[in-house]
Amino acid sequence: MLRNNLGNNSDSKNEDGSVFSQTEHNIVATYLIMAGMISILSNIIVLGIFIKYKELRTPTNAIIINLAVTDIGVSSIGYPMSAASDLHGSWKFGYAGCQIYAGLNIFFGMASIGLLTVVAVDRYLTICRPDIGRRMTTNSYIGMILGAWVNGLFWALMPITGWASYAPDPTGATCTINWRKNDASFVSYTMTVIAVNFVVPLMVMFYCYYHVTQSIKRHTATNCTESLNRDWSDQVDVTKMSVIMICMFLVAWSPYSIVCLWASFGDPKKIPPSMAIIAPLFAKSSTFYNPCIYVVANKKFRRAMFAMFKCQTHQAMAVTSILPMDVSQNPLASRRI
Repeated sequence: MLRNNLGNNSDSKNEDGSVFSQTEHNIVATYLIMAGMISILSNIIVLGIFIKYKELRTPTNAIIINLAVTDIGVSSIGYPMSAASDLHGSWKFGYAGCQIYAGLNIFFGMASIGLLTVVAVDRYLTICRPDIGRRMTTNSYIGMILGAWVNGLFWALMPITGWASYAPDPTGATCTINWRKNDASFVSYTMTVIAVNFVVPLMVMFYCYYHVTQSIKRHTATNCTESLNRDWSDQVDVTKMSVIMICMFLVAWSPYSIVCLWASFGDPKKIPPSMAIIAPLFAKSSTFYNPCIYVVANKKFRRAMFAMFKCQTHQAMAVTSILPMDVSQNPLASRRI
C-alpha cells in the first residue's frame, strides 16, 4: 500500500494512500478487465490458427507465435492483478506480489519489444537482402527469438537483484519501476533500459522499414511479370502492417519513456498521477492491438481465421500455405531487389 509522501499531491490522496479516488480506480479497473478479455481472446485466436493449420508453422511465423505468448502473459497475469487492486483501491498482493507483478510485466514487455525488432529484421532480410534471407535457418530464428526472451529476463531481474527497484506507483494499485526513488541506481537503470529497449529498437525498425519501403517503390516502378505480382502484393500487405506497427510502438511506449526520463532528470513529485497511470496502460495496450495488426490486417491470416471459425479444413479455405512472411518459399527471395 502506497504511504509515501508525494509532495504537492499528498493532499489529494484518499484514505488508502492512493492519489486516485475509488471512482477513478473503478474506471481503470473496468478498462483493464475489458482490455484483458479482448487481449486474451484475440491472442488465443492467433495461436489457434497456428495450431489448426500446420502449414502456417514456419520459422518466420514463430515470431508471431512468441509475440502472442508475451501478450497473453501480460493480459492473463498483469491485467487481473492490477484490476483487482484498483477495485480494492490499493495494491493488495503485498511486497512479494509487487515484485512478481512488476518483474513479469517488464519481462513480457521487453521481450515483446525484442520480438517486434526481430520482425523488422525479418522484413528487411526478406525483401531487401534475399541473398541473406535464403540462408536463414530454423536455428537462426530460434536464436533471435531466444535473444528477445533473454533480454526481457535480464531487465526484469535487475531491479530484484538491486539495480533500481520495484514499488507501487502513486495510484497505489499497480507496481512498476520505483521512479520516485530518484537515486543513481534508478537513473542508470532507466537510461540503459531506454537506450537498449527503446532507442536502439526504434532505430533498427526505422532503418529496416525505410529500406523495405524504398525497395517496394523500386519494385513497383518496374513492370514485373504477372507471376510475381501476387506474391509482391503479399509483401506490400505485410509492409503496410509493419508501418502501422512502428507507429503503434511509438504511441505505446513513448509516454512510459517520457515518465522515466522526467523522473530521472526532473522532480518525480511533480509528475501528474494521471500521467503516471496512463503511461504504463499505454505500454500494455500493445497486447490487444498486436493481433489486429498481425492477423486481422493481413489477408491470408484473416482468411485463415474465418476458415477456422467456419470449421473448415486447410484444403477448404482460400489461402495458400505460403505466407507473406515466409522466407524460404518466397519466389522473390531468389532475386535481389
